[in-house]
Amino acid sequence: MASSTSVTTDDDELTLPRASINKMIKEILPNIRVANESRELILNCCTEFIHLLSSEANDICNTQQKKTINAEHVLQALDRLGFGDYRADAEAVLRDCKAAAAKRRRQSMRLENLGIPEEELLRQQQELFAKAREEQAAAEQQQWQQLQEAAQMVSMQQNNEDPDQDDYS
Repeated sequence: MASSTSVTTDDDELTLPRASINKMIKEILPNIRVANESRELILNCCTEFIHLLSSEANDICNTQQKKTINAEHVLQALDRLGFGDYRADAEAVLRDCKAAAAKRRRQSMRLENLGIPEEELLRQQQELFAKAREEQAAAEQQQWQQLQEAAQMVSMQQNNEDPDQDDYS
Protein backbone atom coordinates (compact mmCIF):
# COMPACT_ATOMS: atom_id res chain seq x y z
CA MET A 1 0.00 0.00 0.00
CA ALA A 2 2.86 2.37 0.78
CA SER A 3 4.31 1.95 -2.70
CA SER A 4 1.06 3.03 -4.37
CA THR A 5 1.06 6.16 -2.22
CA SER A 6 4.57 7.07 -3.34
CA VAL A 7 3.62 6.44 -6.98
CA THR A 8 0.65 8.78 -6.61
CA THR A 9 2.91 11.41 -5.06
CA ASP A 10 5.38 11.02 -7.93
CA ASP A 11 2.58 11.36 -10.50
CA ASP A 12 1.24 14.48 -8.76
CA GLU A 13 4.69 16.05 -8.90
CA LEU A 14 4.83 15.51 -12.66
CA THR A 15 1.56 17.23 -13.54
CA LEU A 16 0.71 20.79 -14.39
CA PRO A 17 -0.84 22.94 -11.68
CA ARG A 18 -4.61 22.50 -11.69
CA ALA A 19 -5.08 26.24 -11.31
CA SER A 20 -3.20 26.81 -14.56
CA ILE A 21 -5.33 24.28 -16.41
CA ASN A 22 -8.51 25.80 -14.96
CA LYS A 23 -7.39 29.26 -16.05
CA MET A 24 -6.68 28.08 -19.59
CA ILE A 25 -10.05 26.34 -19.81
CA LYS A 26 -11.80 29.48 -18.57
CA GLU A 27 -9.97 31.65 -21.12
CA ILE A 28 -10.77 29.32 -24.01
CA LEU A 29 -14.32 28.48 -22.97
CA PRO A 30 -15.56 31.40 -20.87
CA ASN A 31 -19.27 30.60 -21.14
CA ILE A 32 -19.14 26.82 -20.81
CA ARG A 33 -19.05 24.78 -17.62
CA VAL A 34 -16.54 21.94 -17.66
CA ALA A 35 -17.04 18.95 -15.35
CA ASN A 36 -14.32 18.05 -12.88
CA GLU A 37 -13.78 14.71 -14.61
CA SER A 38 -13.22 16.55 -17.89
CA ARG A 39 -10.79 18.95 -16.22
CA GLU A 40 -8.88 15.97 -14.83
CA LEU A 41 -8.81 14.34 -18.28
CA ILE A 42 -7.51 17.56 -19.85
CA LEU A 43 -4.84 17.77 -17.14
CA ASN A 44 -3.75 14.19 -17.80
CA CYS A 45 -3.70 14.76 -21.58
CA CYS A 46 -1.59 17.91 -21.18
CA THR A 47 0.83 16.12 -18.90
CA GLU A 48 1.10 13.15 -21.26
CA PHE A 49 1.65 15.48 -24.24
CA ILE A 50 4.46 17.28 -22.43
CA HIS A 51 6.08 13.96 -21.49
CA LEU A 52 5.83 12.71 -25.08
CA LEU A 53 7.17 15.97 -26.54
CA SER A 54 10.03 16.27 -24.08
CA SER A 55 10.99 12.61 -24.59
CA GLU A 56 11.09 13.09 -28.37
CA ALA A 57 13.06 16.35 -28.00
CA ASN A 58 15.49 14.51 -25.73
CA ASP A 59 15.95 11.79 -28.38
CA ILE A 60 16.67 14.46 -31.01
CA CYS A 61 19.10 16.15 -28.64
CA ASN A 62 20.93 12.87 -28.00
CA THR A 63 21.05 12.09 -31.72
CA GLN A 64 22.77 15.43 -32.30
CA GLN A 65 25.12 14.65 -29.39
CA LYS A 66 23.99 17.70 -27.45
CA LYS A 67 23.59 17.87 -23.69
CA THR A 68 20.87 20.50 -23.51
CA ILE A 69 17.45 20.40 -25.11
CA ASN A 70 16.89 23.69 -26.91
CA ALA A 71 13.91 25.26 -28.65
CA GLU A 72 14.87 23.83 -32.04
CA HIS A 73 14.81 20.31 -30.59
CA VAL A 74 11.27 20.90 -29.33
CA LEU A 75 10.15 22.29 -32.68
CA GLN A 76 11.63 19.27 -34.48
CA ALA A 77 9.87 16.98 -31.98
CA LEU A 78 6.55 18.64 -32.84
CA ASP A 79 7.17 17.88 -36.51
CA ARG A 80 8.24 14.27 -35.86
CA LEU A 81 5.21 13.56 -33.69
CA GLY A 82 2.78 14.91 -36.28
CA PHE A 83 2.04 18.18 -34.51
CA GLY A 84 3.63 20.37 -37.20
CA ASP A 85 0.45 22.47 -37.26
CA TYR A 86 1.46 23.81 -33.85
CA ARG A 87 4.93 24.84 -34.99
CA ALA A 88 3.93 28.39 -36.00
CA ASP A 89 2.25 28.97 -32.63
CA ALA A 90 5.24 27.52 -30.80
CA GLU A 91 7.61 29.77 -32.77
CA ALA A 92 5.45 32.79 -31.93
CA VAL A 93 5.62 31.92 -28.22
CA LEU A 94 9.38 31.44 -28.54
CA ARG A 95 9.75 34.91 -30.07
CA ASP A 96 7.65 36.40 -27.26
CA CYS A 97 9.80 34.65 -24.64
CA LYS A 98 13.00 35.87 -26.27
CA ALA A 99 11.64 39.41 -26.42
CA ALA A 100 10.66 39.29 -22.74
CA ALA A 101 14.10 37.95 -21.81
CA ALA A 102 15.79 40.70 -23.84
CA LYS A 103 13.64 43.30 -22.11
CA ARG A 104 14.66 41.93 -18.69
CA ARG A 105 18.32 42.06 -19.73
CA ARG A 106 17.93 45.66 -20.91
CA GLN A 107 16.30 46.64 -17.63
CA SER A 108 19.06 44.97 -15.62
CA MET A 109 21.60 47.01 -17.61
CA ARG A 110 19.95 50.36 -16.80
CA LEU A 111 22.94 51.32 -14.65
CA GLU A 112 25.30 50.77 -17.57
CA ASN A 113 22.97 52.65 -19.91
CA LEU A 114 23.01 55.81 -17.79
CA GLY A 115 26.24 56.95 -19.42
CA ILE A 116 27.72 57.94 -16.06
CA PRO A 117 31.07 56.35 -15.17
CA GLU A 118 31.05 54.03 -12.19
CA GLU A 119 33.54 56.25 -10.34
CA GLU A 120 31.14 59.20 -10.63
CA LEU A 121 28.24 57.09 -9.39
CA LEU A 122 30.32 55.96 -6.41
CA ARG A 123 31.27 59.58 -5.66
CA GLN A 124 27.61 60.62 -5.78
CA GLN A 125 26.70 57.72 -3.51
CA GLN A 126 29.37 58.75 -0.99
CA GLU A 127 28.06 62.33 -1.05
CA LEU A 128 24.55 61.09 -0.36
CA PHE A 129 25.80 58.94 2.52
CA ALA A 130 27.73 61.89 3.98
CA LYS A 131 24.68 64.15 3.68
CA ALA A 132 22.52 61.53 5.39
CA ARG A 133 25.07 61.20 8.23
CA GLU A 134 25.14 65.01 8.67
CA GLU A 135 21.35 65.18 8.77
CA GLN A 136 21.24 62.32 11.29
CA ALA A 137 23.87 64.02 13.47
CA ALA A 138 21.98 67.33 13.31
CA ALA A 139 18.74 65.62 14.27
CA GLU A 140 20.44 63.88 17.20
CA GLN A 141 22.03 67.19 18.29
CA GLN A 142 18.65 68.94 18.15
CA GLN A 143 17.06 66.12 20.14
CA TRP A 144 19.83 66.33 22.76
CA GLN A 145 19.36 70.11 23.07
CA GLN A 146 15.62 69.66 23.52
CA LEU A 147 16.24 67.13 26.28
CA GLN A 148 18.67 69.52 27.98
CA GLU A 149 16.17 72.38 27.78
CA ALA A 150 13.44 70.14 29.18
CA ALA A 151 15.74 69.09 32.03
CA GLN A 152 16.52 72.75 32.80
CA MET A 153 12.80 73.58 32.79
CA VAL A 154 12.10 70.76 35.22
CA SER A 155 14.98 71.89 37.43
CA MET A 156 13.75 75.49 37.39
CA GLN A 157 10.21 74.41 38.22
CA GLN A 158 11.46 72.36 41.16
CA ASN A 159 13.51 75.34 42.40
CA ASN A 160 10.48 77.67 42.06
CA GLU A 161 8.28 75.30 44.00
CA ASP A 162 10.77 74.93 46.88
CA PRO A 163 13.12 77.94 46.99
CA ASP A 164 14.47 77.07 50.48
CA GLN A 165 15.66 73.65 49.36
CA ASP A 166 19.18 74.95 48.61
CA ASP A 167 19.54 76.25 52.19
CA TYR A 168 19.16 72.78 53.71
CA SER A 169 21.52 71.00 51.34
